[in-house]
Amino acid sequence: MLNPQPVPSYLIQSEAVRVRFARLMARETILEVRDLKKRFETRQGEYTALDGLNFKTHRREFVCVIGPSGCGKSTLIRILAGLERPTSGEVLLDGKPVEGPGADRGMVFQGYTLFPWLTVKKNVMFGLTMNGLSKDHAEREALQWLDMVGLTKFADVHPHQLSGGMKQRVAIARALANRPRILLMDEPFGALDAQTRTKMQNHLLDIWRNIDVTILFITHDLDEAIFLADRILVLRANPGQVQELIEVPVPRPRDYSQVTSPEFVATKARLEALIHPPVPSQDEDDGVRPHMIRMTHIADNVE
Repeated sequence: MLNPQPVPSYLIQSEAVRVRFARLMARETILEVRDLKKRFETRQGEYTALDGLNFKTHRREFVCVIGPSGCGKSTLIRILAGLERPTSGEVLLDGKPVEGPGADRGMVFQGYTLFPWLTVKKNVMFGLTMNGLSKDHAEREALQWLDMVGLTKFADVHPHQLSGGMKQRVAIARALANRPRILLMDEPFGALDAQTRTKMQNHLLDIWRNIDVTILFITHDLDEAIFLADRILVLRANPGQVQELIEVPVPRPRDYSQVTSPEFVATKARLEALIHPPVPSQDEDDGVRPHMIRMTHIADNVE
């Protein structure tokens, strides 16, 4: 049997990747999170969801946030969107404190959150008209964004007539129509089947390449994070804290032939080590063990 090749370090970057990161880090800061903390009062007492988060994102950067269950990913993105207030610390967008929802932040959830009684075009127009654009101006803008996401011919249909991937494209168009400084995405492709999810990842990268927007993308999928991100913010759980901010060494432009590349494999190995550490021994865990009951013929072995 051949010995497996050792996994290279995820810290090794090609010259092209190093140059790209130097250029990215020289751009202005769009989002800055300073010593962010969030606590909740529960029946069992005070629960700390986030504890002392610090990080920055730069203009047109694509950042993915991952971590185990309970690390506060969704709490973080709700605070960034202005839907919740932190217990302490601050969030700055273009140097100004975030104190509530605003058109400078677009939000895309896992659920499509489209208005079922409105057509696709009117869903995209909704935020534009709420922000004071005339109906004609909002319609022109909406059609431009529907063209961007490839749904022009579906402008006058209702959401229930669309597939899941198409609904999410409408949600992305609606979020981008207000020209936000940053697009916040909370596991937007989590409900899609694998084939549609891959298509949506590629489509999102195409959109991001062509417009001036920074993206912060929550996901639990390691491959998705590596495929999409410039950098990956890895959180630990209970309480949610920053473990590491990883510069993805996989060159751009990306395609899924790279999943077997040394850079991709090395980055995934590092993420696995951070998010799925070795299981503790029985003395170290909580002592809860499943009681397996044999429910098939004892001689009928499967391994």
